[in-house]
Formats: sequence, structure tokens, C-alpha cells
Amino acid sequence: MEIRASDWLLPIVLSTTAGAVDVIGFLALGGLFTAHITGNLVVLAAHYVTGGFSQIGPLLSVPVFVLVLGMVTALFANKATRTARRTLLLLHAGLLMGFLALGAGLGPFTNPDSGIAVSVGMIGVAAMATQNALVRIELPGFPSTAVMTTNITQLAIDLALLFRGKGDLTDLARARRSARLTFPSVMGFVAGCAAGGFLEFHFGLLALALPVGLATIAIPLGENTA
Repeated sequence: MEIRASDWLLPIVLSTTAGAVDVIGFLALGGLFTAHITGNLVVLAAHYVTGGFSQIGPLLSVPVFVLVLGMVTALFANKATRTARRTLLLLHAGLLMGFLALGAGLGPFTNPDSGIAVSVGMIGVAAMATQNALVRIELPGFPSTAVMTTNITQLAIDLALLFRGKGDLTDLARARRSARLTFPSVMGFVAGCAAGGFLEFHFGLLALALPVGLATIAIPLGENTA
């Protein structure tokens, strides 16, 4: 199946969004990863060894992430694809807007374990949990937009199969399509990390204006994605 431009534009925009939000949250909220759980478990371990990172945010992020994923799945898994996708993209953008408004309005946070800082961080976690659920529920067959370990593993496998050039033609075609979708997502995440880090250094949590803008762009893109 030929990949249209609209098919990879939404994943790359969402990947760039996740990369930016993850880095901005990490730098501004004492090491909180908003887009995935694994990093927060590492931060918790590092905190107990060095005391140099936040403790409450990473600890709460796990149940909050799981809770939001469960709620989104229960509410949207059986809805018409276009309707659910549009609603989830709007919810995703709205949560990021709240993250920006409260983060920029109440920050910077000298104590990332304060109640206000943790609450603001959980809004970011909820936004990224919504994005993860969106990709799983409404974009089947597309790469993750937040977990790059999985994407890079899949990309390496696909490229190895294509480089060897042997095997079933259907498998090779599937690997080619997978690589064409996964590579832009990886590059988008990297670009988001770089841009988010640069903007947070200069503007603090106002840097969240970048992922908010990207999330807004993602809404019409969702209408044209297969």
C-alpha cells in the first residue's frame, strides 16, 4: 500500500510534540518525564541515590498515566474512528493548553515536589497518556509517537530485512512501509527534543507553546489520515 503524505504527517507532528513536551517537563519539573513511564522509574531510582531529582511527580505519573489510558480506552475504543480521533486530538490539545497556561502562569517551580508543581506536571502526563492512547486506538499500524526504543528496534529490523533483500515479497513490502513510517517519527521526536530543550532554556515553561501549536496542527491532519 502506497503511503500518502497525510499518512506520515500526523505521526511526525505527534512525535515532535512528545519529544518537546518530554524535554520541557524534564528540565522544568525536576526530571519528570511526561510521555512515558520507564524514564520516571529511572528518575525515582536516581532520586533515592542522589536526591537531585523530584520524587512525587515521577511516583504519581505512573498511576495517572495508567488511569488516563484506561479512561480514554473505555470512552473511545468503540466509537467511529473519525469522531473518536477528532475528539481525542481536541482533548490532547486542550490538556497541553492547560499545561502551558498553568505552567507559565504559576512557574517557574523552585521546588518540583510542591503541590502546584506536581499538579501541573500531571496535566502534562494526562496529555501524553491521551496521545499514547490515540495512537494505539485510532492509528493502528502506525509507529509509537513517544516510545522511541520500540521504534528504533523496529526500524533496525526493517532496514536489516531490506538490506538483505531476501525473503517473501509481502514481508519486504511490509518492512519498507514500516520503515517509511517509523523513520519520520524517530526524526520528529529528536527534533522535538532539540527544539524543546532550546526553548525551555530561554523561555522556561512558555516553551510549551511549541507543542501546543503542534497539537493544534494535528487536529486537521487527523481528518486526512487513513
